[in-house]
Amino acid sequence: MPDLDRPNDFPYLHGFSATEQARLVKQARLAESTVFHDVDFSGAQRVLEVGSGVGAQTEILLRRFPELHVSCVDLNQAQLDAARANLGSMPWLDGRYALRQADATDLPFAPRSFDGGFLCWVLEHVPSPARVLSEVRRVLAPGAPVYITEVMNSSFLLDPYSPDVWRYWMAFNDFQIDSGGDPFLGAKLGNLLLAGGFRDVQTQVKVFHLDNREPARRKTMIAFWEELLLSAADQLLEAGKVTPEIVDGVRREMQQVQNDPHAVFFYAFIQARAVVY
Repeated sequence: MPDLDRPNDFPYLHGFSATEQARLVKQARLAESTVFHDVDFSGAQRVLEVGSGVGAQTEILLRRFPELHVSCVDLNQAQLDAARANLGSMPWLDGRYALRQADATDLPFAPRSFDGGFLCWVLEHVPSPARVLSEVRRVLAPGAPVYITEVMNSSFLLDPYSPDVWRYWMAFNDFQIDSGGDPFLGAKLGNLLLAGGFRDVQTQVKVFHLDNREPARRKTMIAFWEELLLSAADQLLEAGKVTPEIVDGVRREMQQVQNDPHAVFFYAFIQARAVVY
């Protein structure tokens, strides 16, 4: 989940390592069917993706909508370099995207430059989501739809009960708040879009609810969630938010839950759609 309108040395929760960049690609593919189920850019040609990171969502957009050209902006050069490598390895995408280093609160585009907007796991990390949405609205043409997908971290549930995971998760969210982000932003998207002058605002609660009905997918998701949690371990340890013992407990408990024949994984997030007039 890329950072975008902060200095490159800002303590971004997940970091910018090659391991984290690979995790973002895995995350996009694992969540694709749920995130993109209701995304429709069939009438658009020029889409702006804000906080495009390593290009993981960009590839999905271009694959699902063959007529699209996507302009990607991100502040972090390491993410843009990774996106250039990732997308460049797919020659069938040549000429259909542009990568640009830019501040999301001061986009380098003229008004009405795009007929669609896309933001995924981005606004949770920025200190001024309203300013970002104001800029997005400025550069979208009348009638252009924007899709925004955001976290709602209070929804996370893991069974059997895993006390170190819960302690770590609270610290994870506290760190994000202390860093100027908002791990509960998803529920606020409707208000943000209305205040930003968008129209026809709609929100959906989207859910990963995995139990014995899908054991293989449940196991994959819990393994991925362990990666996601532990991607922040160095930052949380350095900030004194968690102890090494809690981090070790997270590893142990996540393995136990992953192998439990009756485990339950639940996480809900919010997707909003709105239109510029």
